[in-house]
Amino acid sequence: MFCLVLHSHLPWLANHGRWPVGEEWLYQSWAASYLPLTSALRRLAAEGRSHLLTLGVTPVLAAQLDDPHSLDGMHHWLGNWQIRAHEAAGMPSASHRELGAREHRASAAALEDFETRWRHGGSPVLRELIDADTIELLGGPLAHPFQPLLDPRLRAFSLSEGLSDARARWDHTPSGIWAPECGYTPGMELGYAAAGVSHFMVDGPALRGDTSAGRPVWDSDVVAFGRDLEVSYRVWSPKTGYPGHAAYRDFHTYDHATGLKPSRVTGRSVASEDKAPYDPELAAAAVDKHVADFVETVRRRLRRESERVGRPALVVAAFDTELFGHWWFEGPQWLEKVLRALPEAGIDIGTLADARARGYVGKPVELQDSSWGSGKDWRVWAGDQVADLVQLNAEVVRTALDTIDKSRGNNEQGPELRNRVHDQMLRETLMTVSSDWAFMVSKDTAAAYARDRAHKHAHALREIAGAVASGRNETARRLADGWNAADGLFPALDARRLPDATALAGSV
Repeated sequence: MFCLVLHSHLPWLANHGRWPVGEEWLYQSWAASYLPLTSALRRLAAEGRSHLLTLGVTPVLAAQLDDPHSLDGMHHWLGNWQIRAHEAAGMPSASHRELGAREHRASAAALEDFETRWRHGGSPVLRELIDADTIELLGGPLAHPFQPLLDPRLRAFSLSEGLSDARARWDHTPSGIWAPECGYTPGMELGYAAAGVSHFMVDGPALRGDTSAGRPVWDSDVVAFGRDLEVSYRVWSPKTGYPGHAAYRDFHTYDHATGLKPSRVTGRSVASEDKAPYDPELAAAAVDKHVADFVETVRRRLRRESERVGRPALVVAAFDTELFGHWWFEGPQWLEKVLRALPEAGIDIGTLADARARGYVGKPVELQDSSWGSGKDWRVWAGDQVADLVQLNAEVVRTALDTIDKSRGNNEQGPELRNRVHDQMLRETLMTVSSDWAFMVSKDTAAAYARDRAHKHAHALREIAGAVASGRNETARRLADGWNAADGLFPALDARRLPDATALAGSV
């Protein structure tokens, strides 16, 4: 059996800059990945196909796809894309006119799709696919924290709130999750079981390379599915993979007159100014070649693994959703063709829930500390290069939990009422500890932006907590309302559901 798993995630970007890092990142991914992927899945569903793939959507991305500000910004971005295409089509050179015509067709199709299907947000689009059993939805904790480094109380709260967020958006509570960064430490399986999570993703090396079946973790019934690196790296790896083929559109090269991307990769060492013009026919031929190659790769891997373990084997290929379209322009075309070609080649495809239900589960594994980051350990989120963020996160979490605990302890006996100040303190804390900031610093991709975002949310938490601690309740309410208005995400978050300081003792 073959399972394709996609992880859809971006940090909260709305109202935090536009370019080069900020909302532009969201709109590019939306236009290039989320729109074409959901369109492809609808087409496949219309052919009577179901249980096609497992799609993880993090709560923080789902919130942006439903956010009125982001929806308005996306509509403007698509309109601007069409204007740039018109400008290119009216330029003297034949290459610009061809580029403009191609981009006009693409932008017009995206605008029509967005205006007819996305005008009420992303939740109705995804719910249609969930209800039709086209996909299995994976959830996750609020704000994408690196869970192994997170205080167990906040870890449990973030996960339960994330699953509740999914229920509110899609009337569906995921039974599986994509743990942020595939981060794991022993004991987390107990928290998963308590939250109703039955399966989650890890990277292949966490299972010592044996990904031929899901594995129950320690003494629990929670199953870890491992990413098959041999198959996954065929598509995308740190150094190789299909997107680097010479015929595919080059991600990094822009036409400075229009802001459009006119070139093909041509060669890995070819300078941007020397790259050849993009040719859709060449790219289409490369897509077909790589579809055939992938199907044969999966077939060989399934046969070899089945022979090795003496039973039918499972192969799980897992990727960031944004690879398909945003980073690899032809990715959605490839994906749609692969999902047709695999069954035609006699390969059974399904979701992670299908794999578990059909018995692709092996012996228990004593899973150890792991992630899918560099070295498959925690260095990206806990290494020397992000020591300052690790210290900041610890301080912010301690301040938030101590302040809320003391404030609760000062309340008179009786039912605990909703406390919007506590709610906002937890929002800012979770935004501070997002795994994205350490990742961006470790990988030196917009590191200054990442540090600024972490410190901005930390400042908000400190400011509110300071007012609470000094008894300035009205000031605390005013500050909490102001910071909440700045982002306006996760309105259903309720600090009353934060576990008591003794509630998790001995369980994680």
